[in-house]
Amino acid sequence: MTTLRPFTCDDLFKFNNVNFDPLTETYGLSFYTQYLAKWPEYFQLAESPSGQIMGYIMGKVEGHLDNWHGHVTALTVSPDYRRLGLAVLLMNFLEDISEKKRAYFVDLFVRKSNQVAINMYKNLGYIIYRTILEYYSGDQDEDAYDMRKALSRDVNKKSVIPYTQPVRLEDIDMN
Repeated sequence: MTTLRPFTCDDLFKFNNVNFDPLTETYGLSFYTQYLAKWPEYFQLAESPSGQIMGYIMGKVEGHLDNWHGHVTALTVSPDYRRLGLAVLLMNFLEDISEKKRAYFVDLFVRKSNQVAINMYKNLGYIIYRTILEYYSGDQDEDAYDMRKALSRDVNKKSVIPYTQPVRLEDIDMN
């Protein structure tokens, strides 16, 4: 049986098995601890009965007025535990927290090449809101999709009216 529980500082020393995936964005320890300090309710992990970290979600709530929203900063599941519905479980958890925080929508960024994740998000009700050019840097820069799902507070679904043209990161307000 899988247990969802809050991520703790001790977990930072045990979650490498989950972060080895090339599609998983990894950060420095200070980035993770900042999220733990500011948005602990948005940082959850899935744990196996033996105590193995199966996956985690890290997010936050941000924005102003009708741009108040939940944001998925990282979602990853260890390759050993994929196709069990853990990502959906973690996403549902974050969406529930965002509803309780009276957010208008949840958003996330995903590599355009990550078709498996894009399909999962679409099945969860997310739409491609806009393309952000060269969002991911590396050997070859890659565009991202900004995907969104309206929550119950956004009655008229204004938050999910898609852009028709791609944007550059420097041209958008990230809050």
